[in-house]
Amino acid sequence: MASTARTPPAAVPAAAPGDAADLRERARGALLGLAVGDALGAPAENMKPSQIRARWGRITGFVTEHPCGTDDTEYAIFSGLLLARYGSALTVAHVEAAWHQWIADRDEGPFRGAGFSERGTLENLRRGLAAPISAQHRHAWSDGLAMRAAPFGVFAAGRPAEAARLVAVDGTVSHEGEGIYGGQAVAAGVAAAMAGAPATAVVASALAVVPDDSWTARSLRRAVAVAHRGERAVRSAVVIGGYPWTDLAPEAVALAFGAYAVAAGDFAEAVLTAVNMGRDADTTAAVAGALAGATRGAAAIPPEWASAIGPARGTCLPSMAGHHVLDVAELLTPGETVKWASVPLPGPPAGAGGSPGADAGPGSGAYVPVADGPAAASAAYVLAADEEEVRP
Repeated sequence: MASTARTPPAAVPAAAPGDAADLRERARGALLGLAVGDALGAPAENMKPSQIRARWGRITGFVTEHPCGTDDTEYAIFSGLLLARYGSALTVAHVEAAWHQWIADRDEGPFRGAGFSERGTLENLRRGLAAPISAQHRHAWSDGLAMRAAPFGVFAAGRPAEAARLVAVDGTVSHEGEGIYGGQAVAAGVAAAMAGAPATAVVASALAVVPDDSWTARSLRRAVAVAHRGERAVRSAVVIGGYPWTDLAPEAVALAFGAYAVAAGDFAEAVLTAVNMGRDADTTAAVAGALAGATRGAAAIPPEWASAIGPARGTCLPSMAGHHVLDVAELLTPGETVKWASVPLPGPPAGAGGSPGADAGPGSGAYVPVADGPAAASAAYVLAADEEEVRP
């Protein structure tokens, strides 16, 4: 049985109300960084570094004509919208109801709910099982919670423990044990980065919210301990050779933090390091992108990468089609007048199995908020004239 002892928390700067502009920049960096990392890493998912090199050499940018996010981005949007609706009052009952309403009880996209942990959760919910029993399946240790954890760190900027608490509430429906710990590490790390903590404190904040002798903590410590030697050393320290599943939360989270440590928080280096290590590359790059984006802000993301990210296509979750990660970033960094209960969840799909904006993607135009503020960001978008994403 794992000990519940945890590393003492690192000192994290408090996020002051006067830092609203900085928080907004970091929030946009975290969630746009997640989507960029997801899209960059998707082609290399489940590949070995040698296979990546044989096909593309070293990946230094998008390798597909129309890059887009995967389930990592769409589930992050889902959790972010849910968090914006309930804030710190979020309960397991809220999460379970949302899984039913927006995923389990409606038509699925071609990815059929995404990864193994999501499939297991959906099957259990459809059988009438409730949380936490819904999380009792063969992949409860997966990185499916870690991939959607960044919004919790954005919301709880400067409060790693609160970010970890909230993401565990979300994860109770779908994950157990190491799966929960992986999500908590990511949420806490992003929360620390949102407050301007240096990379070392970001890592320490992640370790402080998970048991010291957990697989997640051990893997994370091994990864950052050898980060000064580069990505090969990180991969060798963490990856279990010959193990068939690449979506292990302890492995994926450690690889992501290792990539972030290799880069000392630099966005492009962190994401590309994660991508070129292969394994569950979309998730590791998404997490590394969220950490580095929160650390350096949206301005650190190369413009050619940022402009490629449009609204979610709903390929995995049709109910998320048309929602943009920047929409979620706005909702999670509200002004003083926002009322959490006024934030709408995604509307029902138009027609059978679709929703407005379901076909949105490269070449279909981009979306821009008509005004600043949570109310505008939640749903009101106008089609921009040019092909590149226009960001406020």
